Amino acid sequence: MRHGHSEANARGIIISTPKRGLASFGLSPRGEDQLAALLAEWPAPAPTRLLHSDFLRTRDTAERVASHFGLHPQAEPRLRERHFGGLEGQPDTRYGEVWARDARDPAHRLHGVESVERVAVRMRAVIDALEARCRGETILLVSHGDPLQILLTSLAGRPLSEHRDRPPLAPASLTVLG
Repeated sequence: MRHGHSEANARGIIISTPKRGLASFGLSPRGEDQLAALLAEWPAPAPTRLLHSDFLRTRDTAERVASHFGLHPQAEPRLRERHFGGLEGQPDTRYGEVWARDARDPAHRLHGVESVERVAVRMRAVIDALEARCRGETILLVSHGDPLQILLTSLAGRPLSEHRDRPPLAPASLTVLG
């Protein structure tokens, strides 16, 4: 699940560092409305376990979902936002130049960004650990758009350079994996 619309989304800025993302830039009122609508019409089996990025926007999302289902959310730092290096705090229109480079080189670190390859490794590590120890559970992961796009591309066995070829994940959207 991608977190609901956030204050960073509303302001159109990149927030990708723990220094800023852990305590600030939570859900916007629009994001809260999105979550209320999703929870009212939950389109998937109820989760039995919920892990989330420790950023405020994902924590806010996870706490609302967990409360709805009577769960205790667990922070999982490997589900954090992709680090966008020197673009931190800049307009989110700058994502495009990083994504264009991703399409040519998923190992690049332009502007000090976390490479697509590195994001895939840490996100897959979460999935691998859960699959090894959580048989028969319905697990909800709450993370961020770019890491989830990269994870879904990896799980599909597609080249990581194609992560932006997937339809963008909307805020407060759920993607069910088999």
